Amino acid sequence: MKNCRFLLFFPCFFVFFAGFSLNAQEIVTAGRYLEMVSERYGSIRDYEARIAIQNGTIQMYGNVSHLGPSFLRIDFTSPAEQVIVYNGESLMVYLPGDRAILNQNVGSQGEGANLATSRGLTLLRRNYIPAFVVGPEPIPLEEGSGERVVKLRLARRSASEGFREIILDVDPETRLIRRVTGRTVNETIVRFDFSNIRINQGIPEQRFVFDAPPAANMFNNFLFKDSE
Repeated sequence: MKNCRFLLFFPCFFVFFAGFSLNAQEIVTAGRYLEMVSERYGSIRDYEARIAIQNGTIQMYGNVSHLGPSFLRIDFTSPAEQVIVYNGESLMVYLPGDRAILNQNVGSQGEGANLATSRGLTLLRRNYIPAFVVGPEPIPLEEGSGERVVKLRLARRSASEGFREIILDVDPETRLIRRVTGRTVNETIVRFDFSNIRINQGIPEQRFVFDAPPAANMFNNFLFKDSE
């Protein structure tokens, strides 16, 4: 299960989408910017996107679906046929190469697992201090790139947070998050790139029901023990 290391980051941090239109007459602080991002999330019922994930040297690609308030699914193309499904209560991961289904009852501990909601961004605002990397003006996504974004740097308020720092790259034209980069306490870089984003397409709940192959083995509580 060589890709399981990535799964350890899932309960603390996942996928982001956001938007904001600057008024040239208004002075916008980073805190207000992040607040308006949260407000934008409140208008998104569902979304789909292509996603690329880099966790250290591990690279993964797939398609992500979200339905508010808590449904999330990733169908991976690399590793092929791997699936992650989260319904707000439990997290399920299908690893086809190992014929294994990893299942975790998350419950209230998973409240921050999906930050692509207004509620999730409220948690982000509570736990991190925002600042502009340069300012509210768009700058290149990376050196040599023609793609321009607004960059926010989020520094953790407490040592208990899994990421020391998070960088949000916002596309000023589409008003959506293009990239999220987190630096862990072990100095590992975890990056999420989003493309071909489609919002409010009417995704049905049925999409978040995973029909497991009958030959797959089930492993429960793979992230942590239930606390009772």
